[in-house]
Formats: sequence, C-alpha cells, structure tokens
Amino acid sequence: MDLFNMFGIDIGYVVLGMAGVILIMLIMIIVIMAKNSSLKKKYNQFMDGENGKNLEKSILDKFSSIDHLESNVEDIYQKISAINRQLSTAYQKIGIVKYDAFKEIGGKLSFVLVLLTAEDNGFILNSMHSTKEGCYTYVKEVVKGEAFLILSEEEQQALEEAKSNSSLKKLSDAR
Repeated sequence: MDLFNMFGIDIGYVVLGMAGVILIMLIMIIVIMAKNSSLKKKYNQFMDGENGKNLEKSILDKFSSIDHLESNVEDIYQKISAINRQLSTAYQKIGIVKYDAFKEIGGKLSFVLVLLTAEDNGFILNSMHSTKEGCYTYVKEVVKGEAFLILSEEEQQALEEAKSNSSLKKLSDAR
C-alpha cells in the first residue's frame, strides 16, 4: 500500500483495473472453450467408427480409385487417337453440283459429286442424264486435291466446293 501511496495511485483504481482484466480473460476462456468443443465435435464426427487402420484403408482405397481412373483416361485417349487416325481416311468433304448436261431437257438431272478425305484424296463422280441415250456415269480420281484428267466446268466447281468444305474446320470454327 505504501508503494501505491508513494506513486499517488488510488488502490480502488488498481482493483477495478484488475477486475476488468480478469473479466476479459474469463470471456476469452469461455470463447476458447466453445471453439475447442466445436473442434472436438468435428473431430469425433470425422473419426466416428474409424480407427487409424480404417482411416488408412479409406485413404488407400481413394488412391486406388484415382489410379483406376488414370488408366481409364489413358485407354480413352488411345481410343480417340485410333478414331482420329481412321477419320483422316474417311470421306468428310463433299461437293455437289447439279446441271443440265444436254440442253434438250429442262430439269437439272445431271450431277457431279466429289468426296474427299482430310488430305483431299478421293474421287469425282459425274452422272450425265439424257432422255434419248440414257445415263452416263464417270469416275475420276483425285489425289491431294488435283485430278489428273481434264475436268469439266461443273467438275471443277464441285471439286473446289469439296476442298473448301471441311467438317473439321467447321468444328474448330464453332469453338
């Protein structure tokens, strides 16, 4: 007491200050106990029915299923690669032109059909219809977008149309 009197501090203020600090500490203890209780509930819920070995087994099962999924993804990737290789040899570019081969009939019953692969290999099918002499059909080979035989105007038009039609190009443009 003499120490407080020597510095001119009233003992009542010291007691009130200490009571305030104790009250703040009591509130902090209650908050910490509540958080600890909540954490303990979450831990018990997580470990409910599990011991260390069961938990380890669960984790190893998850890793095993991840390994299985990775092998499935690899299989799917290989299948897609095989499909892409096959698709490059499939006819995927088409050009068609209808025309009147012989001016004697009014309808456009003659046609030129061009089917090309992704590398512009394929054929030209020309079907010329006549009412007097029947129907004539010709096939011309196309290699890398070029035919080695002379093409009619309609055949050249259908070939250019087929070369400009690409389903793969349309898919990439749509994205």
